[in-house]
Amino acid sequence: MSGAGRVAVVTGAASGIGAATARLLAQRGVRVVGLDIDPAGLHTTIKTIKNSGGQASGVEVDVSDQAAVTEAVTAATESLDIVVNCAASFVARGLGATREDWDRILGVNVRGISNVVQAAYPLLRRSEDASVVNTSSISAHIGQPDRWTYNATKGAILTLTKCMAMDLAPDKIRVNAVSPGWIWTPEVARAADGDRERWEPVWGRFHLLGRLGEPEEVARAIAFLSSSEASFITGAELPVDGGYLAMGPEGTGGDSSFAGSA
Repeated sequence: MSGAGRVAVVTGAASGIGAATARLLAQRGVRVVGLDIDPAGLHTTIKTIKNSGGQASGVEVDVSDQAAVTEAVTAATESLDIVVNCAASFVARGLGATREDWDRILGVNVRGISNVVQAAYPLLRRSEDASVVNTSSISAHIGQPDRWTYNATKGAILTLTKCMAMDLAPDKIRVNAVSPGWIWTPEVARAADGDRERWEPVWGRFHLLGRLGEPEEVARAIAFLSSSEASFITGAELPVDGGYLAMGPEGTGGDSSFAGSA
């Protein structure tokens, strides 16, 4: 899946899935424009890509700021083929969610995607093979305690993806989403106090494959959806979840006393 000659904007490129995606696309010959609010992490990603022979530039920007996003995208490139939305706010609040909590997470997770795609649209429509990939989550499909804010926005991303796919189809722009399971990102690492050896067996039980995923595994799914290999796929969701969404409350059955079959 060579990306030679193509250009991608990747948000959230400073760390986690965004950084892994930026690196992988650059390895495949795509020129990457990374956007992130974290200048230090973004600098590291861009430096890593360049040191490996890839082409990349970075722009510090808050994706919730529509004017700043438009300026960043239009100033960074004159052509564009791929948009990958990985930027995310991880505000997780339930009954105690404040207006500020809602404003921040909606601004980044939902309005941020809209801002980036709106800014990118004039360039994408000139591409012969344009693609947008939005990052949702398994949390879009389930209820979890004290996560009204996060889960609501991830569900909104899936619906937004379908609406975008419909509106951009006349311009031959494909729009899809990935939904990761538990991935060893900086956010998950912080929740585990950096102790993967202790927590992976606990969280891994939520997945059929018995482990957490890697950012690079999600990046490969994103790269596929961004490529011509996915030329007849749009408005779709690709779970990258190790079987999380396929599992019922019995888990893998190892802890169940019911061994019969229907």
